[in-house]
Amino acid sequence: MEIIEAEEQHLRAITQIYAYHVTQGNATFETEAPDIDEMRARLKKIRLAGLPWFVAVQDGEVRGYCYLSRYRERRAYQYTLEDSIYVDKTFCRQGAGKALLARAVAWAETQGYRQLIANVGNSENEGSLRLHSRAGFVIIGTLKSVGMKHGRWLDTVLMQRPLGEGDFTLPQAS
Repeated sequence: MEIIEAEEQHLRAITQIYAYHVTQGNATFETEAPDIDEMRARLKKIRLAGLPWFVAVQDGEVRGYCYLSRYRERRAYQYTLEDSIYVDKTFCRQGAGKALLARAVAWAETQGYRQLIANVGNSENEGSLRLHSRAGFVIIGTLKSVGMKHGRWLDTVLMQRPLGEGDFTLPQAS
């Protein structure tokens, strides 16, 4: 499996992977699957922010993707990012999520970021909770019943992982 930067040719697969999670799953609280033009705009927004969007490719097929976004836009949050990971439903538990998250963490650390947040949709999302836990994230809180999807209330679980020196030192002045 190869982890590479997402490009235009990956958008159709990215859109299909995400559409499944929107329409069938609870990992995202989005309720209508975005089309390829919307996904193109999202990729562009991530890139314009100077952040990465990775895809896991095996046998020429996109098996999953991960991108990093600003946790919040206010300047005080400038050293904190949030990850988003989605894996093709037919490729779960085959290492794509682990490889994508490892690449994202490594990238963020080399760029001087200090904290990474995972906002896990649905407290029953054992796969994502386990993935993040194994990557060094800890649960910092659960927001109970904040989402309504597929006729039921859903929680979100906030997880956090320090990057590099975390909060042990102040960042270099920029």
